[in-house]
Amino acid sequence: MSETSTLSDEERRHKERTRKHKAVVDAKIAAAKVDKGLVLVLTGNGKGKSSSAFGMVARTLGYGRKAAVFQFIKGKEDVGERAFLSRQDGVTWENCGEGFTWETQDRSRDIAAARAGWDKARLALADPSISLVVLDELTYLITYRYLDLEDVLPAITARPAMQHVVITGRAAHAELIELADTVSAIRDEKHAFRAGVRAQTGIDL
Repeated sequence: MSETSTLSDEERRHKERTRKHKAVVDAKIAAAKVDKGLVLVLTGNGKGKSSSAFGMVARTLGYGRKAAVFQFIKGKEDVGERAFLSRQDGVTWENCGEGFTWETQDRSRDIAAARAGWDKARLALADPSISLVVLDELTYLITYRYLDLEDVLPAITARPAMQHVVITGRAAHAELIELADTVSAIRDEKHAFRAGVRAQTGIDL
């Protein structure tokens, strides 16, 4: 007796659906023949943008490649990813901010910190030995006009051909989204902080 004849109707329908699905997926994989450095924008009001970017840093290191992280705005904070990743071979981690703007309350100082950090980031964006550059919270520098798009976009587009760039932060500018190969808008449905729960180490920090 054949396997097909012993299957229930539900099992046969499932097998046929998954067979068709596999054929579609396999065709898309076969059609994807381009290798290139990607620009990814992780935006939206939800939690997890920076965490996702730092996960890609871990992936990069797993392949023995180099990564550089430039953490703007909230760069003064102690976060678990920095505590771990900055100790790993192959990672450059730069703190390019002095804390959230409502903490510093000094626009001139914030601009100076952002521009100093961007000068370092530009060097990484020109370095073919660096596989991944993370520009954490870069979107705010554009929104607050700490940096000009005319300075940022050319440095990203002129980077080495196989270098990947991840940009995080809320309210990404339309031109950053247009430049990107992949854009994820993370939506905020619910957050423990609004229920009075403090930021938790290992989860938020």
